[in-house]
Amino acid sequence: MSAVVRRPVAFVAALVLFAEAVGVVLINGILATVVRNQDMSLAGMDPAVMSSGTWVMGGVFGLYLLLCGLLLLLAGIRDRAPGRFARVVLILCAVVHGVLGALVVGLVGWTAFAFLMVALGLIVLTLVAYGTRSDEPADDAGASAPAPV
Repeated sequence: MSAVVRRPVAFVAALVLFAEAVGVVLINGILATVVRNQDMSLAGMDPAVMSSGTWVMGGVFGLYLLLCGLLLLLAGIRDRAPGRFARVVLILCAVVHGVLGALVVGLVGWTAFAFLMVALGLIVLTLVAYGTRSDEPADDAGASAPAPV
């Protein structure tokens, strides 16, 4: 895939993950506020603990999405394949989007599912478009047809 396609895809994927990070933190903040305000316990658990846990979970997941977006942004700026660590982080991000998409379709609806699948597709397309990390150019000599015998 040419740089004309893969760089914009990496940039769009990074922007989608940045927006998703803000949305995740916002939604978890709303959920934490609701849990704190209702002043009810779940199986004897303190509402303040549940509220704090929701804030922490939203913050950690938001930071993870920001990291993934930053890795995609760097890949787009450099126009190079992500390194080993970045590829592992992005593959895990794609897996998380797939699992969350499967769960969210029943809990939230098809719109959230579609958003998660678009994000998943952009992450996977970026990983496939850049291929493996290689500093030397590809050798096309092996790709030609074998010589007749």
